[in-house]
Amino acid sequence: MARILIAEDEPSVRAFITRALSGVGHEVEAVGDGSEALTALARARDAARPHDLLLTDILMPVMDGISLALAASRDAPGMPIMLMTGYSDQRERAYGLDAIIDDILLKPFTLDELVTRVQTVLDKG
Repeated sequence: MARILIAEDEPSVRAFITRALSGVGHEVEAVGDGSEALTALARARDAARPHDLLLTDILMPVMDGISLALAASRDAPGMPIMLMTGYSDQRERAYGLDAIIDDILLKPFTLDELVTRVQTVLDKG
């Protein structure tokens, strides 16, 4: 299965996503903001265990998901990136980033929708 990095500032959502993806066999690392995610991505690359997917919320403190996606695509080209948001105006910010964003998941989502959409992106990658 895949190594997935989750960047989500809301602890309950982060825990839900972690349980859902771990439950279907993925190895999941979860952090609370974009800055922590960049550190985790670099640490994994240095250890020769890069992540197979980045799943990030758009609206987060310290570094938002758009900035994270831009940095991650520069540092780990080819790694699939999925964004999540509960705000339609934040989804609009992701338009024009089609070259680096593989999917945008709207909150709230079900466990089945999350697992299916993640698998679809992984299968494409």
